[in-house]
Amino acid sequence: MRRNIVHEGAANLKYEIREIVGVAREIAALGQTITWENIGDPIEKGETLAPWIREILRELLETPQSYGYCDTAGVPDTRAFLADMVNQRPDGVAVGADDIIFFNGIGDAVARVYGFLKREARVLGPSPAYSTHSSAEAAHSGYNHVTYDLDPHNGWMPNVEDIRNKVKYNDSIAGILLLSPDNPTGAVYPREILDEIVAIAQEHDLFLVADEIYAHITFPGYPRLHMSQWIQDVPAIAMRGISKEYPWPGARCGWIEVLNRKRDKNFSTYVDSLLAAKRLEVCSTTLPQMSVPRVCGDPRYAEHLCRRAKMFHDRANEAVAAFDGCDAVIVNKPGGAFYLTVMFKDGALNNHQTLPISNPEVRRRIETLAPHVSPDKRFVYYLMGATGIVVVPLTGFQCAHSGFRMTLLETDDARRAWIFKTLREAIDQYLAS
Repeated sequence: MRRNIVHEGAANLKYEIREIVGVAREIAALGQTITWENIGDPIEKGETLAPWIREILRELLETPQSYGYCDTAGVPDTRAFLADMVNQRPDGVAVGADDIIFFNGIGDAVARVYGFLKREARVLGPSPAYSTHSSAEAAHSGYNHVTYDLDPHNGWMPNVEDIRNKVKYNDSIAGILLLSPDNPTGAVYPREILDEIVAIAQEHDLFLVADEIYAHITFPGYPRLHMSQWIQDVPAIAMRGISKEYPWPGARCGWIEVLNRKRDKNFSTYVDSLLAAKRLEVCSTTLPQMSVPRVCGDPRYAEHLCRRAKMFHDRANEAVAAFDGCDAVIVNKPGGAFYLTVMFKDGALNNHQTLPISNPEVRRRIETLAPHVSPDKRFVYYLMGATGIVVVPLTGFQCAHSGFRMTLLETDDARRAWIFKTLREAIDQYLAS
C-alpha cells in the first residue's frame, strides 16, 4: 500500500480465549478428542434455557415488531423497564430511560466505550485482565493496556494502593475499570474496596466503568451489589446483558447504564458520542430486547437466578476440592461467575516439563509449539495434547502470573468430575517430569 493502513493499536487485539481454539482444532484433526474449557458459553457445555423462558421467546417470534428495527438506543419499553429496575435498588443512583443504551452484546459496548474516548485518555484496568476490555483499551490508544494488580494472595482483590499510585503518577488515566464478579478470577469485591476506588475517582476527577455481566451470578454469602448502589456521585458506566443470565450468549444483547451523567459536562458529551455512533448502525437486536421485561419481570426469574448461582457455587466447591493439597498452585475459591483460576507458584514451571502424549503426530505438533511460548502456555499445550482438555493460560489475560483459567460449566456430573481429576493429575505429573 502507498500508505500504511494499519491502525496503531492493531497489534494489541489479542483474545487468547479464542486464539487457543486454532491450535485445539489442529490437535483434534490429528485424532485427539477435545474438551472445551476455554470459553464461557453455557450452551456449548450443555445448559438449556428454562422451558418458561423458551415459551416467552416463542411467543415473541409471533410478534411482527420483533423482526423490525427498534429505536437507536433500544426498545423504549425495555429501557423504561430497566431504568425502573435500577431505581428500585436500595440506596442507589436514579436513572431515566435515556440513561439506558443497548448494544449488540457487551463486546459491542466495550468496543464503543473505548473506541470513542480521546486517544490520550486511558482507562486503568485489572490484571489479570479480561481480554475484550484490555485489547479494546490498548487498541484505542495504540499503547499497551495500563493495569492495576489483583492480589492472588488476598483472594484476587484489587490492590487499592496500586490503583492509587497508578492514578496519581499517570495523568493520562481518565477512568478505572472493574469487574465484579471478576473474569477470570471469580472474585467479588466487598463494599469497602468499592468505596476506596470511588474515593480515588472523586479525588482525581475520573469516571468509572463496571462490567456487571455476572452481577446476578454471585454465590451465596457474597455481596450482590450493583454499581448504581455504590457509585455515589461519580460519573460512571455499568455494563449489563443477558448472555450469562438466561443464558443466551448468541442473542448479542447488552446494554449500558449511564450513572451521574449530569455531574460532568465532558462526560455527558462523551456519552452523546456513543449514542451518535449507534445511530450509524441504526439499532441493536430487537427480539432479545423485547424479551427482557417479560423474562426479568417474571416472578420465576428470581428463583432462576438463585438456582443457577447455587449450582455454580457447588461446582466451585468441587473444583477447589480437586486441587486441595497441591502445594505448587494457588486456588482461590471464586465468589461469583463460572470460572476458576489456578495459579502456579513462582518457580513451579520451567521449559523442560512435559506430559506423555500417546499420539505421535499430536506429540510432534505440541513439541513444535512448546519451545516458543510462555511457561504456562507450554503447560496448556501439553495438557491439550495429553488429555484433550483446553484451558486458557493466565498470561493470556495480560498477567505476570503463570496459571490457567477453566470454566465451571460442564453439566454432566461424571464428566465434570473427570475434568477436575484429570487436571489435578496432569499438574502433579507435569511438575514431577
